[in-house]
Amino acid sequence: MIVLGTISEALLYICFSLLTGSFLLYLVPSHYRPEINVPKGALMLATGGIAILSFVPILQLILHLYQDIGLGQTLQSVLFTFEVGKAWLFTYILSNILFIFIVWFDFRKKLYAFIGIIFIFILMLALGWASHASSLDQWRGFLVHTIHFAAVTLWVGILFVVSWFSNNQTNWLNFLRWFTPVAISCFIITAVTGLILMSFVIDFSEYANAWMLPYGQALLLKHLLIIPLLSYAFINSIFIRIRIKRNNNFNPIPWTKVESLIVFLIFSATAVLGQQSPPHDIETSLASGPSKLFALLYQGNITREMNMVISFGLNSYILLILGILFVIFTVLSFIKKAPPLFSFIMGVLCVLSFYLTLMLSIQ
Repeated sequence: MIVLGTISEALLYICFSLLTGSFLLYLVPSHYRPEINVPKGALMLATGGIAILSFVPILQLILHLYQDIGLGQTLQSVLFTFEVGKAWLFTYILSNILFIFIVWFDFRKKLYAFIGIIFIFILMLALGWASHASSLDQWRGFLVHTIHFAAVTLWVGILFVVSWFSNNQTNWLNFLRWFTPVAISCFIITAVTGLILMSFVIDFSEYANAWMLPYGQALLLKHLLIIPLLSYAFINSIFIRIRIKRNNNFNPIPWTKVESLIVFLIFSATAVLGQQSPPHDIETSLASGPSKLFALLYQGNITREMNMVISFGLNSYILLILGILFVIFTVLSFIKKAPPLFSFIMGVLCVLSFYLTLMLSIQ
């Protein structure tokens, strides 16, 4: 069920991003964006995906509880008395309405695209209401989670749609003029709200200690993936602008596709986080055992009273330098006109190097 939950949550983020990016871009005048063609079937699939994929956490809860009072009674109880169940019922009904709306109306027209955005925003509210943060601090958690998720899907959704559904690279400079500040704003909002959400489940002073747990490992990898993401954001906002001014025939789309793949890895790490028990108390959480990955890399004794200290040695410095070099190679690969796949590999290797730098520095 953990694997199913991880896959479904990552796909759910993609569904929201596809719908958000599509409706938003169809609101933008055609001379301020590349020519895009999002198939109606893709949006129908994404809408159906929201209805189905958002049910997986409900299913997990039902399977966890049904042995005590029976499957039928548990299903009724979860759907009509639990906040997460009531939020899913609302999501399911609204997703069906949005599905019919997409079938009947031409979402490429600005009026219908605007109505589509309203539907998506309401679905985001439902997702925020059912979030873990909302269960911990109802209104503050709901508000912060909703803003966080909206900022992510707005930024990533636009990136995803122009990467995979653009017919050509026309108007790319005009597109970058407004998308770059939007992306920067969304990143800042995402970072701030992400830190607030993290404070709900873990004390910042316990951040390194949380690496002993599966939750902490996924959180660390998610944060490290931001490094290549920022590298690609720099390439796609600065270097591509310069390249297009010099060569009107240059196609930037393969590079935005690579950036979208890094985003998918971040979504996957976030989905793993959603399947782990948040470490409100690390000593208590360690009672069920440390992360297998951490136990594999850490050679010392793992105890519930451990207080990890980062101390760099020779191996750590070598790996740190390698990580920095991989970041440089990620950017240089664009300058030297290397294939985007090579750049993607450099980005993954930089994350791996920085991860091992930290893991091998633990005392």
